[in-house]
Amino acid sequence: MFFNTQEEALREAHSHLEEFCMSVTFTDIPCDKSSLHKKIVAVKSLITKKPYTLNWLVSTQFDAKLRGYLNNHDFDFIHFDTISLAPYKKICGNIPTSLDHHNIESHMLFRRAKKENNWLKKLYFWQEGKRLENFEKFYCPQFTFNFTCSEIDSKRLVSISPTSTTYTIPNGVDVNYFNPEPKIEKADRLIFAGTLSWYPNIEAVLFIANEIWPQLKKVMPNVHIDIIGAHPPKQLMELAKQDSHFHVYGFVNDIRPYFRAAKCYICPIKDGGGTKLKILDALSTGMAIIADEIACEGIEVSNEKDVIFATTGNEYIEAIISILSNDLQRKAMENNARELACDTYSYDMIGTQLSELFVKYANV
Repeated sequence: MFFNTQEEALREAHSHLEEFCMSVTFTDIPCDKSSLHKKIVAVKSLITKKPYTLNWLVSTQFDAKLRGYLNNHDFDFIHFDTISLAPYKKICGNIPTSLDHHNIESHMLFRRAKKENNWLKKLYFWQEGKRLENFEKFYCPQFTFNFTCSEIDSKRLVSISPTSTTYTIPNGVDVNYFNPEPKIEKADRLIFAGTLSWYPNIEAVLFIANEIWPQLKKVMPNVHIDIIGAHPPKQLMELAKQDSHFHVYGFVNDIRPYFRAAKCYICPIKDGGGTKLKILDALSTGMAIIADEIACEGIEVSNEKDVIFATTGNEYIEAIISILSNDLQRKAMENNARELACDTYSYDMIGTQLSELFVKYANV
């Protein structure tokens, strides 16, 4: 859903959260006031003990609010949604706590450092990753339990912090919301969706524009592609002006019609961490998917069953031609994708797993 202002978005979120929560409070992130504030925190992080990932959420206002809640209420359990919040753990005393790892942040930084060509950025990412890894070793054992969204990330966390209690709770998808619409006739259309201010997504769409699209158009001149996501790079906008088959939509309120109209979801993401929600959404919608193996990390897909793995531009082109020209193969992949999403990644299944852990360790 698109909102004209942040306040409007917060009011909407507050309204929905009140359906489940006794009290809902929002706190501004000081670092996010402006790009200048972020740069100041980034530079400051080079000369302070804590890395940027922890300094990012330093807030005296949040600290005071948390202490107020703890003084006025008895909590059975407290959940921390990112390692960036871990410094506030000391305020919580002996109340059971959990720490969610959407990614293993230090691993993601080391991977980014390895890929970076600019040696100053490479050094920055490496030292940030090294310091953060030390804090992961320090903080993770303090939580009652940690959980990640994939077995591969659980192994990475255990290798860093072997004494931490660690579980795997996969990311999920609303299989009722993201569902196929068999009555819609699919065209020779591709799609990529994701926030285009995030560096792995930027790299992916530029790879599509530079390495896949020019050659693909030569062999399939009637193919179309939809690139969807907020803050698209300027190069993509220029290409869309020049090529009527290359569509850049920016943010859309509802991605489902675009998913359902396309024959193939392509995801050449080669960086980042955790599991990619866009892959889960595409699986649930029953889409044929071509993706880099890194884009599918932590998701139990099988090559040539519910996804086709590709790395180079030529491999993507070959797979795209195969899917767009072979309806039997495509429909088999679509059915397999939907089945995997429903059987393994539905919210009901995953919510039950996490709820059972909270109940197991809570002070009740």
